Amino acid sequence: MTMPSQGLKPALAPPTLWICEHCDTVYRRRKLARGEVARCVRCDALLARHHSIGVRGMFVLVITAMIAFVQANIWPIVTLGLNGHQISATLWGCIMIMWREHAQVVAVIAALTLFFLPIVKMGFLFWILAYARQRRRAPGFRWIMVTLYRVGPWTMSEVFVLGALVAIVKAHMYFEVQANPGIFAYGVLMLIITAFSSIDVRRFWDLTEETPA
Repeated sequence: MTMPSQGLKPALAPPTLWICEHCDTVYRRRKLARGEVARCVRCDALLARHHSIGVRGMFVLVITAMIAFVQANIWPIVTLGLNGHQISATLWGCIMIMWREHAQVVAVIAALTLFFLPIVKMGFLFWILAYARQRRRAPGFRWIMVTLYRVGPWTMSEVFVLGALVAIVKAHMYFEVQANPGIFAYGVLMLIITAFSSIDVRRFWDLTEETPA
């Protein structure tokens, strides 16, 4: 990697440069090999990484995530049995129970991080990728990119899956527990989210071109 250049601002930088978003150090861009990661020599922040998944592959992943998300929220997550009585619960059923049991704060956080924010993220990614397949920037591209950057850390489906699995194991001590299709759909969704976590959404700036007015 070439030595950093100073004095250039991100807004004025040509697309042949990498700019560290933490310390504003500028590097000359180059093509990365498979598995290679570029980091800032000044603050060690991630500049870029090699991506083997193209636009069409990401588009297919988003559609698959949407299907898994719908199934995860329609199907029950777990069935609890005690003395011959069985109760099945969906994600929204659990949220409503928490709301009725005066845990409104937890219910709102769960609804935001497990339902509304994932919908927003998947919807925006679908919108951008639908245009990116023709190397075009979707209407509202700049605002959507900013929103995706802000929303990214708050989608916590993978945390929910791990927590649910731990709860199912512990619940075996007191109930008859049966994992339902909903938890497996969330498991698929977690794998897709993990695949997407290695993809830097900033790539879309380079993969698309401004649509002429």
